[in-house]
Amino acid sequence: MSVEFGFERVYVELDRYDGPRAGIADVHGVPHRFLSNFDESEAEPSGTFIVFPIDSDMLALELEQWRIFVSWNRRYEASEENLSSHPGTGGVDARWDELETLLTESRQRIPSDARSAGAVFSLLDRGERYAEAGPDYRVCWTLR
Repeated sequence: MSVEFGFERVYVELDRYDGPRAGIADVHGVPHRFLSNFDESEAEPSGTFIVFPIDSDMLALELEQWRIFVSWNRRYEASEENLSSHPGTGGVDARWDELETLLTESRQRIPSDARSAGAVFSLLDRGERYAEAGPDYRVCWTLR
């Protein structure tokens, strides 16, 4: 599998609406949170994001929660689970709930040195949308 030059790893997808809206990805090789400047009143998503570094402890927790989701999603795709068993529902997976509590503040706090960035996403050619290594796309950032 080859990755286009300039495209970087996406670790976690936290929100999606007509494309990625929030998650964690490398920005010039360093893990960052990304949040869309998406405005629901606009006809088209803007493709502009806010990006800021995530520390290694928070990244480890995000990756742990991502692995729980990927495991559930595989069972869901195999028709072994239904939507009501999604770990994000609350009360379904105790560790997910614990991680959610630990991650909430970090997800909501936007530091004053956050940067604006344009993003171009590129799909990876693989069989599954979600894997432990991340979702099935890479991103190329243009910092503004």
